[in-house]
Amino acid sequence: MKKFGFTILLCALLLAILSQVPSLVDRKYNASPTITAPQLSLHNDLFIADLHSDALLWPRDLLQRHTHGHVDQPRMQSGNVALQVFSAVTHSPFGQNFHGNSGDSNRVIPLVMAQGWPVKTWTSALERAVYQADKLKQAAADSGGTLRLIQSRADLFSLHLDRIYQPNISGALLAIEGAQALDGDAGNLDKLYNAGYRMIGLSHFFDNAFGGSAHGLEQYGLTDAGKDLLQRMAAKNMLIDLAHASPALIDDVLRYSRTPLFVSHTGVKGTCDSPRNLSDTQLQSIAARGGVIGIAFFPGAICGSSVQQIVNAILHAVKVAGVDAISLGSDFDGAVSTPFDAAGLSALTQNLLVAGLSESDIRKIMGENILRVFSQVLPPNPVFSSDLELDSDFTF
Repeated sequence: MKKFGFTILLCALLLAILSQVPSLVDRKYNASPTITAPQLSLHNDLFIADLHSDALLWPRDLLQRHTHGHVDQPRMQSGNVALQVFSAVTHSPFGQNFHGNSGDSNRVIPLVMAQGWPVKTWTSALERAVYQADKLKQAAADSGGTLRLIQSRADLFSLHLDRIYQPNISGALLAIEGAQALDGDAGNLDKLYNAGYRMIGLSHFFDNAFGGSAHGLEQYGLTDAGKDLLQRMAAKNMLIDLAHASPALIDDVLRYSRTPLFVSHTGVKGTCDSPRNLSDTQLQSIAARGGVIGIAFFPGAICGSSVQQIVNAILHAVKVAGVDAISLGSDFDGAVSTPFDAAGLSALTQNLLVAGLSESDIRKIMGENILRVFSQVLPPNPVFSSDLELDSDFTF
C-alpha cells in the first residue's frame, strides 16, 4: 500500500513538473525584448495590423499582460494594435530548419500534452486547430467587447468605426499555419471555417497533402487535393497565405487562383538571401495580383536583430513591389526573438519616419493595406454553412 501511495505521489510530482515545461519553453524562445517605445502622435493615430502571431500555442491568458512573449491584449492596446492575425500551429518537426524537413515527427504534441489540452488534440491536427480557435473565442467572450473575433467584412467595418471612439478595442482574425491542419482531407475545411478560421497557410515546414513547402524534402507545387482546397476556399471567401510555400507552390497558386494573395510573414532575398524569403520576382507577382506581403521581424527573415534591419527589408519590398503591397508580418510568439513586442511597435513607426517614408506610406504599411484587402476578400457577413456553392468560374 505504501509503495502504491509513493507511486501516486511520484506520478503527481512528475505531472506537476511536466506542466511547467511549456511555460519554460515559451519564456526561453519568446523572450520579451527590452526597448523603449517612443511616444508618437502619428503612431497613436494609425490603424495598425499585423498578419502573424503564434500566441495561441502557448499557456498564456491573452487578456493578461505578461513579462515574456510578444502579444497579449494589454500590449496590443499599449502598441495601438487594431488588428492581430492569430495563427494556429499544429505540426512542427523536431530539428526544424529552413532547408529540408519531413513531417514524420511533431514537437507540438508533447507541448500540448504537457499543457493538458483535450486528449483528442493529441492525435489530430484538426482538433488542435479547433482547440486554439476556442481559446481565442473564449478570450474574446471574457474581454467585455474589447477583443473581437473578425470573421467578415461587416466585423472589420464595425471594428474600424468603433475604434474612432474606443481605441482600446482590438480585432483578432484566425489563421492556420499549414494545411496539414485539415488532417489530409479538404472536406474538413468546413469545420475550420465554422470554428472561425478565415486564412489558410497552405504549407508550413514540410510538404503536405495539399502542396510543397520551401523547407520540405520535395518542395512540389499544388497537388490535386490542393486544387480542390483552393476551390473550396474561394467559395467561402477565405484568404490564401503563401508564407513557407515552395517556389513551385507559389507559381501554381498564382496561376490557378484569382483572388489577392497574402504572405503573412516573410523576409526578402534582396536584404536577406534565405530559402525562407521571397525573391524580387515573387514580390512583384504577388503585388500584381493585389496581394499583401507581411515583413517579419525575426533574425531568420531579416538576417539580424535590429529595428533597422526590419526597415531595410520593408524599404526593399516597397521599392520592388510598391507601397500598396507591403505590411507587417511579425511572427510574434513564433519561438523567435524580435527587437520589440506588440507594445513597442512605435519604435518601427519612428524608424520608418527616419528612413524618409511619408506619413501616407507609413499608414499603408502599418495597417491600411491589410484593412483594404481584407475588406475586399473576407466574406461580406458571417456564414456558417457546409454547403456553399462552388465558384463556377474557378478553373484549373
